[in-house]
Amino acid sequence: MPIIKSQFAPTGLLINPHLQTVLASKIFKPVSVSTVRERIDTPDGDFIDINYTPNSSNDIVALFHGLAGGVDSPYIQGVLAEFAAQGFKAVVMHWRGCSGEPNRLARAYHSGASDDIDWFIRYLRTRFEGTNVYAAGYSLGGNALLKYLGEAGNDCPLKGAMAISPPLVLAEGANQLDTGFAKIYQRHLLNLMRQQHESKRLRYPMLNLVEAHTGLNTFWKFDDAITAPIHGFTGVDDYYDRCSARQYLSSISMPTRILSARDDPFFTEAILPKASELSASTTLEIAENGGHVGFLQNGKRWLDQHVAQVFADFRRDAS
Repeated sequence: MPIIKSQFAPTGLLINPHLQTVLASKIFKPVSVSTVRERIDTPDGDFIDINYTPNSSNDIVALFHGLAGGVDSPYIQGVLAEFAAQGFKAVVMHWRGCSGEPNRLARAYHSGASDDIDWFIRYLRTRFEGTNVYAAGYSLGGNALLKYLGEAGNDCPLKGAMAISPPLVLAEGANQLDTGFAKIYQRHLLNLMRQQHESKRLRYPMLNLVEAHTGLNTFWKFDDAITAPIHGFTGVDDYYDRCSARQYLSSISMPTRILSARDDPFFTEAILPKASELSASTTLEIAENGGHVGFLQNGKRWLDQHVAQVFADFRRDAS
């Protein structure tokens, strides 16, 4: 059955989506997990920094973080520990410019950067030959991962994948984040994006990047002025249309789970696909509550354990 009801069921104040979102990010932080960092040169003359758990395993999970995130993001740290407990080796790919140092090229990353995912998955399969490779993406990373899965179709080498709180329809997300209380999230995220962009613009003046000035105060404006032209789109509409993952879901060919909350403050329910839009190998798990990459229950980080269990189920079903 392609659409299932999640068993996640918070109580009390945690039914509030904003508390779910903020507390999971700022208060209920997991214990830090030690990782090894490496820098990998890309074929186009840039670099990507990765962090991985030092344990060895025949099962590897590639992790793709959300907007302005990284290995230190609570949702990444939390799932690293859970994957280790399940016997998986986890490898975090930092999107270009998200590892604490500006990347070398004008391009950075965006919600549809499936080309970097494709390259990284092939890199892992070469480096860890003979292992089973899985992938998980959060928010922006989840959207880009689903786009990659749909584009790869039957040629996808992954054994299983999961997307947590993916935007799916980018224009809907941009609209929602410019309304009411959600404007607080928009302001916070845009500040991080401007900082990343300006750090690179000032370090590499030869790239002739436009200034990320404070007037770019909505995702529509920022993506039209910076994200779209830098990455070869004709404008923000072209970017949002081509990179929204919902249109790629029917072409996914390997076991895939999508976890979304109806009360996600970053989107509206309009982004959720119908069963007819999902491939036979894709399951949409919908929770009534959970916020955006929140999913706290009984004072614990339910999400981290749930994600690791989904991949344990993938591994069991494939054996």
